[in-house]
Amino acid sequence: MAIQRYELISRHNPILNKIDTQSPLTVGNGELGFTADITGMQTLYDTYRELPLCTMSQWGWHTKPVSKDRYAYTLDDLVMTEYDCLGEKVYYPKKRMPGNEEVYDWLRFNPHRLNLARIGLLYEGKEIKETSIGGIRQELQLYSGILDSRFTLSGISCQVRTVCDAVKDSLAFEVGGAALSQGNISIQLKFPYGSPNITASDWEEKQAHHIETVLKDTNRLQVKHVLDKDEYYVAVAVTGNAKIEIKDWEVVITPGNSKEQAFSFAVSFGQKVITNYPKPADIFAGSTNWWKEYWEEGGIVQLNKSRDKRAVELERRIILSKYLMAVNSAGSRPPQETGLTCNSWYGKMHLEMYLWHCAWLPLWNHTKLLERSLDWYLDHLKEARENAARNGYKGARWPKMIASEGIDCPSGIAPLLVWQQPHIIYMLELAYQNKVSEDFLKKYWILIEETAEFMVDFVSYNETSGYYDIPSPVIPVQECHKPEETKNPAFELEYWHVTLKIAIDWAERLGIPVNERWREVGENMAPMPVKDGLYLAHELCPDTFSRFNIDHPLMTGSYGLIKGRVDSEIMRTTLHKILECWEYKSLWGWDFAMMAMTAVRLGDPETVIDILLKDTLKNRYVASGNNWQESREDLPLYLPGNGALLLAVPIMTAGYKGCTTETPGFPKNGEWEVEYEGIEPFFE
Repeated sequence: MAIQRYELISRHNPILNKIDTQSPLTVGNGELGFTADITGMQTLYDTYRELPLCTMSQWGWHTKPVSKDRYAYTLDDLVMTEYDCLGEKVYYPKKRMPGNEEVYDWLRFNPHRLNLARIGLLYEGKEIKETSIGGIRQELQLYSGILDSRFTLSGISCQVRTVCDAVKDSLAFEVGGAALSQGNISIQLKFPYGSPNITASDWEEKQAHHIETVLKDTNRLQVKHVLDKDEYYVAVAVTGNAKIEIKDWEVVITPGNSKEQAFSFAVSFGQKVITNYPKPADIFAGSTNWWKEYWEEGGIVQLNKSRDKRAVELERRIILSKYLMAVNSAGSRPPQETGLTCNSWYGKMHLEMYLWHCAWLPLWNHTKLLERSLDWYLDHLKEARENAARNGYKGARWPKMIASEGIDCPSGIAPLLVWQQPHIIYMLELAYQNKVSEDFLKKYWILIEETAEFMVDFVSYNETSGYYDIPSPVIPVQECHKPEETKNPAFELEYWHVTLKIAIDWAERLGIPVNERWREVGENMAPMPVKDGLYLAHELCPDTFSRFNIDHPLMTGSYGLIKGRVDSEIMRTTLHKILECWEYKSLWGWDFAMMAMTAVRLGDPETVIDILLKDTLKNRYVASGNNWQESREDLPLYLPGNGALLLAVPIMTAGYKGCTTETPGFPKNGEWEVEYEGIEPFFE
């Protein structure tokens, strides 16, 4: 019998009965995100310090000028860090050199993602304090994308319904209750200056930005917000008449008829003048239709009939993760680690996390959502080629940490990471395996080709061993290693092997002559380093399990995320050694899913569940469903953890090509009853 999706989804609607500063709830569409407090708006902005309330978009970025005389620095102004690579000099934007600190910092902080506006309630013309709010019941209706918030203001009832348009950068709000009918409610829009910090807002800087009126009448308003050389437009449309006031850096909207049962309005954001003012009712209806299609047509998992008490929590995490990833990570650009919720790393995108954010989409039959961001790679191929050429390499080298322009960012780690290079090949193959057209192959072939060209040029042939090495300087997935002391990191070796084979498969599918260099390198990458029957982090790290038993246990990805040239018994011993000796507080949210995927291939489902639900610092999932990073004030939520969980579910349920065990990631002890639909198996 088909899974009743409405019932499954709705039983995991987040419901809050008090202010929870770790779990503000977000509505969005992958392009625009609006994070609300308990009032359904951003009324209690100052209360929410742990996870700030922002309105963020894919396109909303700000650059703070260097000075009155100079607008920007470039990498040409930065003193690069010099390394030796097999007798050749290579240069990376790594160290913050004396005398060059201003350039280094400016390039890290700019451009930064921008909080477009704070939208909140006023009561009797004044800002509302949390002490005046009571009677709270807030529910995020996952199946429709509507946030319903009910509460009292000084004992007077109020209700706010909040939603984001299905495809446009528009929000709609409906305000009702006695507080409205008594004429006590108004709405305030405030516009901050840009900031690289977690709030993406600078409320103190007043002189560097302003708003200009574009249009104003009784029920419509449009302003232009100008910040230095950046600008964007905000349009407001109300139902019925309203008093609209513009003052300095804010707009106040007061409903005109206090006898109305409800007052609704829409707020739209754009890079250009907004000519269409959507009706709030249309936004509500469009959201309901889009989310229904999303939930009904994509993959789904149901675990609630299981006897194991952990099943309900695992099901909750899966459903809420699927909602959050659509809102935050399924847009037109690779997302930042905190998506459209708040700033992390100045709002910049981390391409090594693109896989954990988005690779699950094809396996859940949502390839169209993945295609939204694949085109970003096509649009920034030029910058990736320039990044490779900076050190004399061929092809396209994809950076780790970038802003909207796609240029490498100075960092103590990011410029020397390489494991993000094959991501685009791996993810394109996931899409191909899940029924894309031949036109898809033709369109994205250039990304396969240019990425593979860099990969084979980056490695070096070792005449002694007869293998190809990944040489120093390099920083592996496990970022605690020094670049000049790292050689042949374990996961990267197997990732090169697997994805170069995929590149060859794509050429053959398209009838393009195969670059035999790809075959030569891919088939002859150095094997994963082993010592005492355990896989090492990299070839020069014999003390992997005593000194470097922190951060990402990268070895496990070679036989979970991918199926590399791995001895399963050595990997089994390695995984259990990691579980025994690793410093758990140093793990990140996606590490648990990565290890669980390895346990699936090893035929150890008990360990799969134990790992996924391990009670430890960075494996918490709060009421909103966000993977909470307890120890990181600058990174309170961590969407790669949610996305990795969704990537683990297909191998746990549908398995992988060649797997003969049903639902191989779940114990066969009579405690688990697993139902799933529309989920595809992993390729080998």
